[in-house]
Amino acid sequence: MTSTFTSTMPELHDAPGGDQRVLAGRPLRPGVVLAQTSRFADDVWRLEHGLLQQHVKTLALDFATVPERYRLHAKQLCYAMLAGPLPPGEKRQSLLSIRSVFSELRRFLHWLDTRPPATEQPDLATLTGGDLTDYHRHLLALPNVSAREHARRAVRLFWRYRTGLTDPLLIDPHHVDSWSHSKRPKENTTDRVPEPVLGPLITWALRFVDEFAPDVLDADQRWRDYRSRFRNGKRGHNAGVATNLQSYIDDHVRSGLPLPGYEGRPNLQFIAAEIGMSITGLLRRHRNTVLDAAALVGVTEHTWLGTPICGRLDNTPWINDIALTHPTQSIRKLARLLQVSCYVVIAFLSGIRDSEVKHLRRGCVSVQRGSDGRAYRWKLTGRAFKGEPDATGTEATWIIGHPAARAVAVLEKLQPADRPLLFSHLAHSNAAGSSKTSADQAQSTGVTNAQLGELVRWINDYCARHGRTDSIPLINGQRWRLSTRQFRRTLAWFIARRPGGSIAGAIQYRHLSVQMFEGYAGTSDSGFRAEVESEQALARGEHLLAMIDGHEHTTLAGPAAEEARRRLDGFAGQARFTGTVLTDPHRLARLLRRADPAVYPGTFATCVFNRDKALCHQHRDSHGTTQPGLGDCRPLECANVALTADNTAALGAERDRVDHELAARPSLPPLLQHRIRSRRDQISHFLDRHVPETG
Repeated sequence: MTSTFTSTMPELHDAPGGDQRVLAGRPLRPGVVLAQTSRFADDVWRLEHGLLQQHVKTLALDFATVPERYRLHAKQLCYAMLAGPLPPGEKRQSLLSIRSVFSELRRFLHWLDTRPPATEQPDLATLTGGDLTDYHRHLLALPNVSAREHARRAVRLFWRYRTGLTDPLLIDPHHVDSWSHSKRPKENTTDRVPEPVLGPLITWALRFVDEFAPDVLDADQRWRDYRSRFRNGKRGHNAGVATNLQSYIDDHVRSGLPLPGYEGRPNLQFIAAEIGMSITGLLRRHRNTVLDAAALVGVTEHTWLGTPICGRLDNTPWINDIALTHPTQSIRKLARLLQVSCYVVIAFLSGIRDSEVKHLRRGCVSVQRGSDGRAYRWKLTGRAFKGEPDATGTEATWIIGHPAARAVAVLEKLQPADRPLLFSHLAHSNAAGSSKTSADQAQSTGVTNAQLGELVRWINDYCARHGRTDSIPLINGQRWRLSTRQFRRTLAWFIARRPGGSIAGAIQYRHLSVQMFEGYAGTSDSGFRAEVESEQALARGEHLLAMIDGHEHTTLAGPAAEEARRRLDGFAGQARFTGTVLTDPHRLARLLRRADPAVYPGTFATCVFNRDKALCHQHRDSHGTTQPGLGDCRPLECANVALTADNTAALGAERDRVDHELAARPSLPPLLQHRIRSRRDQISHFLDRHVPETG
């Protein structure tokens, strides 16, 4: 039975009039005044005037796409969210959120308008719980739970903002059984980049940043010089210019080098810039001279910039030259590929959002150095927008690695000195424009997504031409469609798999809680967490079977060595009983579920887990099984420790590293020196006690 909750007709606010500005009360972009913004009566509301994030160029609500019968309903609701009086407990929504909601409002109103029997479309105030249940069934055709929940939330806005509507929804959908019992998504559903795609993509992006960038930057400077000479070329009647032309032609004829060409003819514009002549002067007075020379030596298929190529790939130059125009080797294309490669490196290795990447400015990286001058930490400072009260964003800092810092340094060289935004359009892009306004605008998300696709195509074309095997593979027979959102999601997944990763991720991602990060990373009960745990368990099982096969478990040392041998002998017997588990992950997974020895290999110790003796912070996995907290393992104190030869070697190496620190000059502060010496003594006593032959 469907339960419903129906309110009485609410007390309405004054309905908005046709001349009211829909962005009233919101901050506007510099140079925009409220009188220039959209009015309630307009069929299209331009929202970009109220967007202060530079990477969003256009944003609009097109009410002409809403059924005419319900157009006023949609306008009133959107106005209530944009500028109208807020109902108690509601917060003003962002423009991007309202645009996303508008798509779902339109879906609902189209369904209502065409719902059979289509004799008369009902008012919202007359809708019943049965009507909402019918729409719930209609939404089951959507591809995932997240999409269906987003659609339902949008419809409920007709209830939440009912005081601003002349025809409000009088039923709270949460009181409709079919809606209230719907499964809501518990985690971020953005796809992560598959590992077969991610590996070569990051490899090629780093090649662009570290190997190819110097060549692209040299060619970019050569292009700038060419443009400057072209704009400042002298008239052809100047005697010095004519002499330069003759010398230029004589050099080509003497050496037999073809003249720079374009579409089978001499590139007169490029030649004029090379000798400091205007293109008009060359055409009027010296065109035949150039054509005669071309008849002798020919022309190149493309106009090459002629910069030396220093970057190497497998000990050979990665490219022969860079051209003004070329399908795969033009400076415009390679500069775009370099910029988007920097995006990949920064976005994936920092985990910051697309809006945060797009607002990075020159000088955003600071370096911390040790007493010996070596850099040990890089900080990235920018602006964060999501969840911030200030629409212009809040200054934020993230810790990044050296590769991401190198990518920022490349962008600072790739952009002209007068362009502060690192992801504004490049100078040779048609979208760059010549005004100062364009220099202060970042690329849109759509542009970057298109460039990600361009990078993948270039990589695969390059690999095909050069017979390379490190191309980006198809996934399920199709090219994977990269998007900016996937990098942050993918890094979160990798972080969450590490010991203590949820805490580290919550800090780096600026989440308010560990639970928020775990939901973002996909470690909730929806199955993602189980996927991570399954991978870790299989890797552990394979490691243990390899130990057993090499009889390493018979030579273990440490306080739990005997217990480890007993457990692993039992595990070996189960493995021999089930057959060839090493080649079948499904059999290994079943074996672990049935006979897991609870032995966890680590760097400094092998944990033979006994919850009553463990000193670590234990946790439960997705199946409710208690697991050791390997992130805070205390191998020198815990009774659950067994030692393999690798563990013993790692402890010995740690002791040697401590000795090196104690012997370093200048000397460490006394308190720190005491702590480090105590650690060294603790390691030595532990090894002497459990592995006497290494002492």
